[in-house]
Amino acid sequence: MKKKAAAIVLGLALLFTAGAQSASAGSKMDGVISGVIGTPYKAAGTTSKGFDCSGFTSYVFKQFKVSLPHSSAAQSAMGKKVAKDDLKAGDLVFFNTSGKGVSHVGIYVGDGKFAHSSSSRGVTISELSESYYAKRYLSARRIMDDKTFEKFADEAADQPDGGPDVD
Repeated sequence: MKKKAAAIVLGLALLFTAGAQSASAGSKMDGVISGVIGTPYKAAGTTSKGFDCSGFTSYVFKQFKVSLPHSSAAQSAMGKKVAKDDLKAGDLVFFNTSGKGVSHVGIYVGDGKFAHSSSSRGVTISELSESYYAKRYLSARRIMDDKTFEKFADEAADQPDGGPDVD
């Protein structure tokens, strides 16, 4: 039940923020993320059996044929820097949860929310404005340009199940 409720919240968040991207792009990202909501946290996890934060982001981007390193710090050096006010669904958001620089990553899903693998809750949706994350927010990066994002979203939209599920 928890998984369904989180998927509904994610879907609504993407519905209200799809203006900057095509509907198919939002629905592809939504489909991939909602498919793993509730997956447990697993240190060094990279599959739908369990994810750590960078394993989760790597898994999602792999569905778009984009390879990310399995490290939040390494992911924070990729793509193009994005101002917090310019975030779009699909951007990576980075946090300092350890007190030693980039140590947590998630995927912005719109409406001030991001999807991530939390060590206490597994894959979930959280608000950037939550006190814990607001105090620890560092930066954001755009990994795919709009053309690449839409290309893979359109391809996946043609598949009946919404795309591949890679373990």
